Amino acid sequence: MTDTKTRRQTSENRIVIAREPGGPDVLDVVSRPVPTPAAGDILIRNTACGVNRPDQIERLGFYPAPPGAPEGLGLEVAGHVEALGEGVTGFSPGDAVCALVAGGGYADWSVAPAGSVLPVPDGVPVADAAGLPETVFTVWANVFETGALSQDETFLVHGGTSGIGSTAIQMAKAAGARVIATAGTAAKVAQCRELGADIAINYRDTDFETVVTEAGGADVILDMVGGGYVQKNINCARVGARIVSIAFLAGSRVEVDLMRVMLKRITLTGSTLRARPVEEKARLAAAIRQTVWPWIAAGALRPLIDSRYALDNVRAAHERLDSGEHAGKILLDC
Repeated sequence: MTDTKTRRQTSENRIVIAREPGGPDVLDVVSRPVPTPAAGDILIRNTACGVNRPDQIERLGFYPAPPGAPEGLGLEVAGHVEALGEGVTGFSPGDAVCALVAGGGYADWSVAPAGSVLPVPDGVPVADAAGLPETVFTVWANVFETGALSQDETFLVHGGTSGIGSTAIQMAKAAGARVIATAGTAAKVAQCRELGADIAINYRDTDFETVVTEAGGADVILDMVGGGYVQKNINCARVGARIVSIAFLAGSRVEVDLMRVMLKRITLTGSTLRARPVEEKARLAAAIRQTVWPWIAAGALRPLIDSRYALDNVRAAHERLDSGEHAGKILLDC
């Protein structure tokens, strides 16, 4: 039976759109009707939502939303169940949840497929749980499934204090791996160590390739830089290593020495998350709930929050994101 009665009497929903490609000044907060959940969907009254690098790329005009995605920016939310679409079970109105969404996350209300919705884990405030879905789904899919990281292997992550990086450090440590992280300032290097990194490298004054090689090399590498890092990753990878690219801040077109890839039997791959089928995201969510949520309950993983902004101040949040000075997640309070 469909439950579409909302607890808040209003028909307006603030969302954030980019009126044209450009900087933070192109972001506008506009009003739309409160969405109605279709069959299999859940309507969430958001407490907070996460600001992520893909949002920046979409704002710049290089990451269009997949067909059928809700209007507006935003890929992750946390709040309370407002209404259930037909056929949804396992949730009730009022439940505290967080969710991965294909769009429309910067909003008062968001609609998410039920399979991409998870209960807020024990010990995490609802307002902080908005910093979990995009990063945890990404790390689980790329490091643990594609990268097949296992206990006692060595894991290298670049951008160790980013939302993805800070989550990857903690999840890899929880799984029993040795972790090496790179970051761009002494303060961020120290923060990587606080998060659990066994070795943290300031890439601005130290060659990470040399340090990782001297440490025995890496079995799994999560790269968000691209460019010249691709060959350096190959150089410091162990035999049989898996290198997974999920972004390319330094460029997507590179020249690499394939001989080293062949001799080391390296798997060089990459992926995106947003356009994956609903069924695939549901499968990831089930695995995360079974493995990662207990890590959070045990205190081995927490969302690292850099800063919070009101939804109406979304431009300032994106200015913070563009600066590259943040450590952890930037959140919008709805």
